[in-house]
Amino acid sequence: MPRTADILLTALAPAIWGSSYIVATETLPSGHPITIAALRALPAGLLLLVFTRCLPPRAWLGRSFLLGSLNFALFWTLLFVAAYRLPGGVAATLGALQAMIVIFMARGWLGTPIRAGSVAAAATGVLGVALLLIGPDAALDPVGIAAGLGGAASMAAGTVLSRKWQPPVSALSFTAWQLTAGGLILLPFALILEPAMPPLTMTNVAGLVWLGLVGAAITYALWFRGVAKIEPGAVSMLGMMSPVTAVLLGWVVLGQALSPLQGLGAAIVLGSVWVGQLASRPTAGAETMRMVSAGAKTA
Repeated sequence: MPRTADILLTALAPAIWGSSYIVATETLPSGHPITIAALRALPAGLLLLVFTRCLPPRAWLGRSFLLGSLNFALFWTLLFVAAYRLPGGVAATLGALQAMIVIFMARGWLGTPIRAGSVAAAATGVLGVALLLIGPDAALDPVGIAAGLGGAASMAAGTVLSRKWQPPVSALSFTAWQLTAGGLILLPFALILEPAMPPLTMTNVAGLVWLGLVGAAITYALWFRGVAKIEPGAVSMLGMMSPVTAVLLGWVVLGQALSPLQGLGAAIVLGSVWVGQLASRPTAGAETMRMVSAGAKTA
């Protein structure tokens, strides 16, 4: 039951991230992706720093900036590039490859065994996302494809390294360090590369508050908490909840059509996520060793 509760809490993060597309397109001005990413990360990170009153020690500054770059600055920038240059379905399908990348990165960096069931679940999940989102007229742009693959690799690396490097602080503090670092990295690029944003309306502010407070501060705290507690292959599979939520919100809120093929794709994604949790579940011996190790660290 504790593992199930951890999975459900962690799954809330990508499920809420699925709302980012509809919030961005319906409430925010277009043409300022890096600026919006900076406004999403930096205020949320600073707010969490004030709330937690926990600054990273000198030994963690480099790691915080590297993780902030991988999980936020680089990932969000490449995500926007892929979204602008590819149909949404193609971009999301490339992003779903993150689960597969995490499995192999975790083997190299954490020594986690590669389980056939996890690989099969990840591959099936990518197929489900493709059925859910890709249409027959999907265009393939080389730059967009490279950005989509780079974004998936960046988030995968950030997830695995966040598991490898666990500071002796709360998930909120760990999130605050990374968000602030990512926002500081994004800020100069936004000022140099993009035009000034128009005056913000109340709708714009509401969208930024949702993306920053809920879609970044709260959800990433849940995500990093899950990264510390759940096996890398299992937690990465939960990221596939995001496109499912995005499609369902488009259907419910915007009245977008949902075909039977898309329904099948959603069912395949949800099934693969469930199978991925089972396939990545540690054995009794491994779980005992993990609990003993955790108890030793606490002591």
